[in-house]
Amino acid sequence: MGFDEFRFSITDAAQALGLKAVCFVIKGVHNQPTHPDFEKLKAQTLAQVTADLSFEAIQANPILSGFRALHDAIGRSNRKNVASPESLLKLVLQTGGLPQVNLLVDIYNLVSVKTRLSLGAHDLRAISGNVQLRLTDGSETFWPMGSDRPKVVSPGEYAYIDDAHNILCRLEVRQCERTKITLDTTDGFFIVQGNAQTEETSLHHTVNELLALIKRFCGGRARMLSE
Repeated sequence: MGFDEFRFSITDAAQALGLKAVCFVIKGVHNQPTHPDFEKLKAQTLAQVTADLSFEAIQANPILSGFRALHDAIGRSNRKNVASPESLLKLVLQTGGLPQVNLLVDIYNLVSVKTRLSLGAHDLRAISGNVQLRLTDGSETFWPMGSDRPKVVSPGEYAYIDDAHNILCRLEVRQCERTKITLDTTDGFFIVQGNAQTEETSLHHTVNELLALIKRFCGGRARMLSE
């Protein structure tokens, strides 16, 4: 699926759970291991994030609580399924920093801990057709990032799924191996996801911040995706 033809949608069943997502595609980015100016920005942002960060604050945050409520609504354990922004914040609290993966991934991870929203990205060239945020029916294929084999996904979960029934991201917990962002990525599909506790203005503000950082450090031309 080409950059101009690619589409994203959310089913009514997913929206009924309170899921909200704003997405875009971007082409012609120049990814790299890191950038010295970004590392300075990351240090400044993490200092702000950690100033009042605690396990109690993470537990009480309404947006993070909203992700736990989503998992409760579909009958999934919050102990086993921790939303990505909560996982990242706990890592920051424990280590004082974020893992360095590559510049595009590091950018969206930083925006995620700042906003408490779930951010993700996928290599557009590795996606088969369009993507829909919908409930699983059990027929999908999911190969988690870092795993040596596919995993079974039960019906009734929510996931980002392409036209070949490949799961790109299960809940907002785990992305897949096939579409992960690498140093060779030039075209990407980016997701900013919230929940019933998230204002629409917050989603769009986060998208604007994310896009500004990507264009500043990696370049590229973006196109917003309507639902």
